[in-house]
Formats: sequence, structure tokens, C-alpha cells
Amino acid sequence: MSRFDDLPGYAASIAPLIDAVHLGVHIASRPLGRELVERSGLHADLLVDLRYVLPARPLTPWGLAALYRYNPFDDAELEIQVAQGALVAGHGGVWRATDRALAFIAELYGLHAVVTGEMWAAHTDRLPELADLAGRLVVAAAGSGGTAFAQAAPPYEPEETPDGVLLFNRLAALRYHRADAHAAAWQEAGLTAAQIVGLPSGPFRDRIEAETNRGAAVPYETLTTRERQTLLVGLSVLDQP
Repeated sequence: MSRFDDLPGYAASIAPLIDAVHLGVHIASRPLGRELVERSGLHADLLVDLRYVLPARPLTPWGLAALYRYNPFDDAELEIQVAQGALVAGHGGVWRATDRALAFIAELYGLHAVVTGEMWAAHTDRLPELADLAGRLVVAAAGSGGTAFAQAAPPYEPEETPDGVLLFNRLAALRYHRADAHAAAWQEAGLTAAQIVGLPSGPFRDRIEAETNRGAAVPYETLTTRERQTLLVGLSVLDQP
């Protein structure tokens, strides 16, 4: 069996690449991002985190709890967002982005377009296919994703969003599919979020990680062997300095 056809093994191999590429864009965006935040006058951490969510759907209490399951969300942060005019409370305990928040996110998308364009200028030929594969995985993951993924996906994609930004945000959403699979595995094992964070390496942890990989592998069934190889190799290339 090819290593690209061992789907749980593939899910384990590609997860750190998805994380690395996603984090790499955030790191490269920091100088311009600081300027944008200072210019906006906003407390913007939540807006940056959920840039691809807020324009697409309201935030639900259970969605936020799942997105921040390892770092429980502080209601004081929501109060800050409401007070600064970034979020407004709606029926059923949900929160929606205001025009001020959406304007910030529009500028942030433009910033990420510049950053990804510069970072991946040598790989523009790869980006359309990688973005397409990531988009297909987001669609495929809907049937097996949990609460965090349902809040995060599909990502907001205004017309003419460049491939680099599409890829960045689709990978961001996909990370929550694996996060939900991990949560399902440790919950089935009878653990809490705090317990899994502190769980040492060993056979018990290995069983949870193996179950996580099985759950995280489901969307990759929809790709061919060649497509799985293309995605893994392509993300490896983008992760190079």
C-alpha cells in the first residue's frame, strides 16, 4: 500500500504541514497586521481568528465553546467586542459581525492577499490546484465534522479572492475537522480537555491519536492517490523558507 493510500497515516502526516503553512502566513502577516490593528483602533484578536467565519455566519455559544475548547472563551472578550462595535448580540444568544468588523476583515483579506502573494510568488502555478483540493476537502468534511468545524466552515470567500488566501483560509477551517476528531477520541476515552492537554506520551495517548487519525482521514477518501500526493508535496513546498 502506498503511503498516500494509508489514510489514517496520511492524515497524521499532513496535519503538521497544514498547521505549519497556516501558521507561516500568520507570522509573515504580523508587521502589516500590527499596522492594520493600530489604524483600526480595535481589540482585534477575535476578528483575526474568525476572519473567515464572521462574515459568513453568526457565532453560537456552542460553536465558540468548541473552537476554544482548550482555552475556554472568556465572556469578557465578547463584552469587549460588543462595546467596541465589532459584534452585536442576536436572538438565541448568537453574535453577529457589525459593519465595522466586516470592514476590518475586508482589509485583513487584502493584507493576506499581499502577504501570500509575496510568500508564494515562486509557486503561483501550484496554488490553484492546492486551493481547489483544500476546497473539496472542506466540502467533503461536512459530513464527519463536529461542532467546531460546523462553526468554522465553509470559510467566507468573496469574489476575486486570490488562490493564496483561499488556500490559507480553507486550511484554517480544515484544522477544526481534525480538532473535532481529536475531541471525539479523547471524550470517548473518558478524558476532559484539561486531561488530554496534560496526558503524557504512552500507549493510552497513542490509542487516542490513532483514533483521531481515523476520524481525521474521512475527507481524504474523496481524493485520488495522485491528488493526496499533490496536496502533501505542495504544502511541503510552501512550508519551505
